[in-house]
Amino acid sequence: MSTMTHAVHDTATMVRRALKHMLRYPSMTLTMIAVPVVFLLLFVYVFGGTLGDGLGGTSGGREAYVNYVTPGVLLLAVVGTATATAVMVSVDMTEGIMARFRTMRIFRPAILTAYVIGSMIQTLLCMVVVLGVALLVGFRPNAEPVEWLAAAGMFTLLVLAVTWMAVGFGLTARGPETASNMPMPLMLLPFLGSGFVPTGSMPAWLGEFAEHQPFTPVIETVRGLLLGTEIGDSAWAAIAWCAGITVVCFVWSRSRFNREPAP
Repeated sequence: MSTMTHAVHDTATMVRRALKHMLRYPSMTLTMIAVPVVFLLLFVYVFGGTLGDGLGGTSGGREAYVNYVTPGVLLLAVVGTATATAVMVSVDMTEGIMARFRTMRIFRPAILTAYVIGSMIQTLLCMVVVLGVALLVGFRPNAEPVEWLAAAGMFTLLVLAVTWMAVGFGLTARGPETASNMPMPLMLLPFLGSGFVPTGSMPAWLGEFAEHQPFTPVIETVRGLLLGTEIGDSAWAAIAWCAGITVVCFVWSRSRFNREPAP
C-alpha cells in the first residue's frame, strides 16, 4: 500500500469514526441547531419590528430585519459546533483514546484531520437546517446560483478556521468541562459585530472593535452576496481573517498533538 493510499484510508476511517460519534450522540447536534434557531425566532418575532424599523431604507419592520439578521444567526451555528468539537477532542485526550492512537500504525495527520472534516460536515448540515428555518420565517435572498456558491465558500472557510481553533482548544483543555467553556467568547462576536445591529449604531469605541473583528467582514460579505448589499473590501478582509486563523490554529494544534504526554 502506497503512502498516499495509506493516508487516505486512515483519514476515511477516522472521519467515519467522527461521524458515528455524531450519530451516537444526536443531542449535541440538536443543541447546535436549537440555539441559533431560538435566537432567530427571538430576534425576529420579539425585537424584529422595532429593530427592522431602525435599519433605514425604503422598507423596515420584521420583514427587513429577518433578512438582516440571518447571516449573523448562521454564524452562531458555527460557534456552537466549535464547542462540540472542543469537547469531543478533549474527551479523547482525557480518556486515553488519543494515547492509544499514538501507539497504533495510523497516519498521524489523519487523526486531527478527521476531527476537522467530521466537524465541518456536521456544522454545514446544521447551517442548512437553520437556513431552512430562516426561509420559513421570511428570509428572502435574491442571490444568483454563483452568489450562493460564493456564500457557501465563505462559510466553509470560516468553519475551517473555527474548527481548527476548536481542535486546539480540545487539545489544550484540562478536561471536557474546560473545553466546553473555551469557545464561549466566540459566541459574543456576532453580537459585538454587524450580526444583529449595524455597527454605526454602536458607541464609537465599540463600533471600532465591531468593524475590525473577524466575524464582521464575513457577515457583511455573506449579506452582500445573498441580499445585494454593499460588500466593499469585506470579502478580502474575511478571506484574510479565515486564512490567518486557519494557519495559526493548524500549527498550534499540530504542536499540541505532537507534544509527548507527561509520564
